[in-house]
Amino acid sequence: MRVVSGTARGCRLQPVPGMDTRPTTDRVKENVFNLIQDHVRGAQVLDLFAGTGQLGIEALSRGAAHCDLVEYARAAYQIVCKNVQTAHVADRAHVHLCAAETFVQKAAKERYDLVFLDPPYGGRILENALLQIERFDILTTDGIIICESAVDDRFTHGLSVVRERRYGTTLITVLRRQDSRTD
Repeated sequence: MRVVSGTARGCRLQPVPGMDTRPTTDRVKENVFNLIQDHVRGAQVLDLFAGTGQLGIEALSRGAAHCDLVEYARAAYQIVCKNVQTAHVADRAHVHLCAAETFVQKAAKERYDLVFLDPPYGGRILENALLQIERFDILTTDGIIICESAVDDRFTHGLSVVRERRYGTTLITVLRRQDSRTD
């Protein structure tokens, strides 16, 4: 697992020990950033289920202004902290040890241009996160949400689907507010 592009290009990131975390593959990550490249530079970013922190770190490496990385599991949180230091992006990153719902509620006055949602597959975690983001209105008018899920996962939301791409058993969905402009 490495940073694909930008100032930290080639930097190797540490994985979270065990099988509880499923890192995004470099191929999927590179394709995701190709889809959203016009939204990264100068963006305020939220990586809500950070895991290893690789999506937020990649955004920072590619010129995002700031990233909040949120992780609930202590072991993963410690890895995110290490990876942020290793990639030399700590000056623009803030790592939070808390549940996603708690962070979104507290961040209600914040606005993000880019939100990464890569929770554990299955269940209602992704759907609940989307509902919280809508409820607390933390997305900027032209902001986008990148959801990574299993192809079979189903979730409802009040957002517009901009794009969907399938990579094997992984589905990437790009969402935006209903009231925002289209590209």
